[in-house]
Amino acid sequence: MWNYEKRLQYPVHIKTPNAKIAKIILTQYGGPDGEMGASMRYLSQRFAMPNRIAMGTLNDIATEELGHLEMVSTIVHQLTRNLSMEEIEKSGFADYYVDHTVGIWPQAAGGIPFNACEFQSKGDPITDLFEDMAAEQKARTTYDNILRLVDDPDVLDPIRFLRAREIVHFQRFGEVLRSVQEDLDSKNFYAFNPSFDMPCKASCKDWGPKK
Repeated sequence: MWNYEKRLQYPVHIKTPNAKIAKIILTQYGGPDGEMGASMRYLSQRFAMPNRIAMGTLNDIATEELGHLEMVSTIVHQLTRNLSMEEIEKSGFADYYVDHTVGIWPQAAGGIPFNACEFQSKGDPITDLFEDMAAEQKARTTYDNILRLVDDPDVLDPIRFLRAREIVHFQRFGEVLRSVQEDLDSKNFYAFNPSFDMPCKASCKDWGPKK
């Protein structure tokens, strides 16, 4: 259960519309390393976590990613409001406009629609947590690229905040991964899937080649 707070996690106040920038930032709404995929990834993966701390961490970060999704959509909305048709055409936003006007729709910067295949829920906590750490690094890199392309301080400010949170998430997933590994066989924590296999039946000798 969530309690929705009617304010953004970090304020967004953009004074100058710019559809060209909006099209770039839209990738963090529905692109391959965006906030929509992140929230769905962690909400799905949490059920395979072997302890309540790990499950709670994924739930917490997934919830925050939903807040980031709201921030990104607000940025795109403020960058595209009150645009003239001339501005839409000159900025290269016409191809988006013809399908969505200036509504918010999940796609990558290159126009590829959001696809659930962009994230995985493997049902193995170690596998999933390694993916989560990689996902946060890829999101951080995407925000780095956006920061190189944007010069509007009203846009840079919330993007820097989002980038900083990706680093925190990466660190938290690293802590969860270590805690999960410590709960398993320290000599070979890849010997079994703790969310599916019974540890007593999943020793290294059981998984090796039969003689």
